[in-house]
Amino acid sequence: MTVLEWDKVSEKVFETGVDKGVLYIPDSFGVYAEGHAWNGLVSVSESPSGAESNKQYANNRVYLNLTSAEEFSATIEAYTYPKAFARCDGTAELAPGIYLGQQRRKTFGLSYRSLIGNDVENTDYGYKLHLVYGGLAAPTEKTYSTINDSPEAATFSWEVSTTPVNVPGYGPSATIVIDSTEVDAGKLADLEAILYGTAGSTARLPLPEEVAALFEGSASVEVRAIAPTYNSATDTLTVPTVTGVVYKINNEVVAGDVVIAEDTIVSAVPAQGYKFPAVSDNDWFYDHVV
Repeated sequence: MTVLEWDKVSEKVFETGVDKGVLYIPDSFGVYAEGHAWNGLVSVSESPSGAESNKQYANNRVYLNLTSAEEFSATIEAYTYPKAFARCDGTAELAPGIYLGQQRRKTFGLSYRSLIGNDVENTDYGYKLHLVYGGLAAPTEKTYSTINDSPEAATFSWEVSTTPVNVPGYGPSATIVIDSTEVDAGKLADLEAILYGTAGSTARLPLPEEVAALFEGSASVEVRAIAPTYNSATDTLTVPTVTGVVYKINNEVVAGDVVIAEDTIVSAVPAQGYKFPAVSDNDWFYDHVV
């Protein structure tokens, strides 16, 4: 047995900063396949709510203590925002350079990084990747002030609520946090190649199932997904059988021949113990022929 010690060298850990913000716009199938760098990100204030106590009484005493569902919300503050975020802020482009307000707000995904420091390496110690799903920005106040002898750049701010996504084996969640000091550096690099894009692939936000598959087990076997084939005469997609690859339509696993009745996106995720190359194609659009 050991005696507890406080404030040992290298164990004075703290968190600070926010950087590498990326906005992800989902397509009509809920795939976060379009990533945009978020410049000028000032802060992301996370505000979980819910998980409130609700005591049940019987026999003049507390019989059990139930808790309400927990929800994730946040406040984003920035000097500017990606042009694609206009759709999430209730703005539509009426004509090039002309914007129309009070439009339907589009949901979005977000990733950002916070730094981990300690008393030895300062902020070079590590970082946390924060992934947020199902974000919806509420209308917020925007203030434009006159320039004076102490000018300041205006900041924008948005209150964001979320809708959790399914996580196999767990309850739905709207957030994932990955600690660089606790995970395999190679797998983390593979995830960042997905989040930030590469010379041959577009930045995208993987769903929790794909993130888990990337980090679970050894994930040492690299596989490449093969595109399904489409027979327009019979409206049939033929999904190939590839070891280590799981194919999905609308987040439902599919295999063999699948008849489609509308435009369809097929996505692929690696099975547990497998991973995709950093540069690979893992979703395909099929134009339904009427």
